[in-house]
Amino acid sequence: MLIRIDASSSQPLAEQIAASVRRALSEGTLRIGDKLPSARESARLLRVNMHTVLRGYQTLKAEGLIDLRAGRGAFVVAAPRRAGLREMARQLVTEARRAGLSDEEVAELVGSVLSGSPGSGPVGA
Repeated sequence: MLIRIDASSSQPLAEQIAASVRRALSEGTLRIGDKLPSARESARLLRVNMHTVLRGYQTLKAEGLIDLRAGRGAFVVAAPRRAGLREMARQLVTEARRAGLSDEEVAELVGSVLSGSPGSGPVGA
């Protein structure tokens, strides 16, 4: 099955659903134009509430990765590479927070990489 969840994980189920789709995009299992399984069918197979699946799909829509078409389903609209980059950015933020960096320091760090400057302050430490 395309979507997998771990009921013992502390990560919310809707986020696990979105992460599964992102992973499938980055691995090439899903491509632009592919239709995702219906929320109803996914909910039945995963044994979760259909609204949980829809929340995961809404997250992906907000990220610009899928389009939800009333009565027709969910379709991939963004390049798989973007999904992989988004997941890496998510991991960067998670690791930076574990290291004690504030959101502003994370933004400064990324900004310094984009501008090619060595950075300053606690971020460069």
